[in-house]
Amino acid sequence: MKCDTTNAVLTFVLGLLAVAGVIFALQTIFLTREFRSLQIRAAQAQAGLMQIQQLQSLASDVAAYNQKTPSPELARILEAARTKPATH
Repeated sequence: MKCDTTNAVLTFVLGLLAVAGVIFALQTIFLTREFRSLQIRAAQAQAGLMQIQQLQSLASDVAAYNQKTPSPELARILEAARTKPATH
């Protein structure tokens, strides 16, 4: 009788551990997918920031050039670029 009870308890524990293993495996799969998608979005955001920084650097170079060699057309373009609202 004692052997049957021990066997049943151990089988139940084994079943619980198997279910817990499946749950943890599924959690790992879902969290890994979410982590990868967040990494991709972070890389895209970083690339966007780099483009903005490059454009700002270019704009400051153009402004410095316009100060050395004034051009009414270039001044008009720079002024139009400064007054445009930021789009998100």
